[in-house]
Amino acid sequence: MSYVGPDFDPPQPRRSRRRTLTVAIAALVPGALLGWVMYQAVGGPGNKGGSGNAAVRPSSATPSDTAPTISATNDDKPPGPTPTAESTTASGPLKGKVVVIDPGHNPNNFQHTAEINRKVNIGTNWKECDTTGTSTNDGYSEAEFTLDVAHRMRTLLEKQGATVEFTQDGDRPWGPCVDERARIGNKAGADAVVSIHADGAGTGQRGFHVILPGKVNEGAADTGPIVTPSRDLGERIAGSFVRVTGSAPSNYVGSGTGLVTREDLGGLNLSTVPKVFIECGNMRDSKDAALLTSGAWRQKAAQGISEGIVSFLRG
Repeated sequence: MSYVGPDFDPPQPRRSRRRTLTVAIAALVPGALLGWVMYQAVGGPGNKGGSGNAAVRPSSATPSDTAPTISATNDDKPPGPTPTAESTTASGPLKGKVVVIDPGHNPNNFQHTAEINRKVNIGTNWKECDTTGTSTNDGYSEAEFTLDVAHRMRTLLEKQGATVEFTQDGDRPWGPCVDERARIGNKAGADAVVSIHADGAGTGQRGFHVILPGKVNEGAADTGPIVTPSRDLGERIAGSFVRVTGSAPSNYVGSGTGLVTREDLGGLNLSTVPKVFIECGNMRDSKDAALLTSGAWRQKAAQGISEGIVSFLRG
């Protein structure tokens, strides 16, 4: 329920006091009454503004402790339709576009090893439902990282007018499995899906890379229709990620291009909409870890990925 703020009409008790004065004045002799009226007309001693100023002061003065509430609830806005989250989102340049963000892993996966070790069909073969992900040497988990970046991306993309959905938001005990993650994007009819990750390679192996779907047509997997648009999406994300974060492409995969094609990831194999993964850095390298654990850098990462998505969606 919205708080509409205090009532700033002139206080009613003042009228009651004037009625009392009127009764008292009526009992005075005509000469005294005339003197009292003249006294009020000139404002009395020390009142340079006259009685008119005293009358408007209560209605024009706003108590300082109520001002933020009024501003926050837009009570001072001009009459008209009240903006809603939906109408604000729909007004941007990405109006009508759907983006699915897939935060890799789940903070609670480690408590559900039996569930996440269950095998699922990814088209080319069977793989584990999910994994726990990696972490920095100091214990900052990949799952924490991916959710943080995902939240920052959602804010940025919704400001552009996109409808943003998550595959998970730390709101379930484990998973979802990689095949379900793909289905979520497919069911949403997403214009773009990005799976957020951070790598767990060896010390000295640094940089980011974007993983693109290879051409797979086996079992439930048929990536043929999405290979080309997914590459376009991935190339735009890689370019904007370098520009915004200043990070270099991976020095251990991708031959310095920051792009890697794979055919063994269920999240890509089972997707029917343009989709890529991004490994934002290597959590096991101390220099990359210093970036990944920085909130300021994660904001840059979110911006770089989001700008790549926007570029792709706007053509």
